[in-house]
Amino acid sequence: MDLPVWQALFEELQDQGFMVVTVAMDSRGVDAVRGPIQRAKTTYTSLVDRDHVVAELYNMVNVPQAVWIDESGKIVRPTEVSGFQVSFNLRKVQRTRRRYLDAIRDWVEKGHESEHVFSEAEARDHLSPFTAEIALAHANFHLGRYLWERGDRSEAARFLCNAVELHPDSWNFFRQMKNLEHILGSGGPAFLLRARRRSKQGQAYYELPDMAMLRES
Repeated sequence: MDLPVWQALFEELQDQGFMVVTVAMDSRGVDAVRGPIQRAKTTYTSLVDRDHVVAELYNMVNVPQAVWIDESGKIVRPTEVSGFQVSFNLRKVQRTRRRYLDAIRDWVEKGHESEHVFSEAEARDHLSPFTAEIALAHANFHLGRYLWERGDRSEAARFLCNAVELHPDSWNFFRQMKNLEHILGSGGPAFLLRARRRSKQGQAYYELPDMAMLRES
């Protein structure tokens, strides 16, 4: 969801102990994301992760994604798309966002009694597997970004391409590779072509969270 949406929710719920931490996964650094953060006038914590450490730790593959963490530091909902979906039906998009925000409100109010909180076993079942191939993809991405900053662009491109091939589900890798090349990472021709190809293969750009209220018509 957009930063202003999180800001509004934070202002609404912060007195109940709710916290928001947003992480911009952008290898270009602070200057690339400073504008959107400043325009949103966020008062919650906003971080920039050039090395995609958060993506690696939580196995994030796209934006926007969210992890619900309770006051004890326990993950009660692992990485999932945070109330967004691709649709030409604006009402459907708005409904999905509204229901996801309502689920967060329910969690803040009821804590572990909320129907949207997973048990430890359920949370474990919803974790995406972090395979050896995905780990190798992250290693290639880190090396590619390092070489890019050193000016070795041809070698960097090779490792970045390796990362995308090893972990095709990661739109973050693909987007960052294109952004470093100063090509539109989201919405550009290469991005749209990849989205169409994966759609034909049955791979959704955004998978709705496992939440009953989001599946209701």
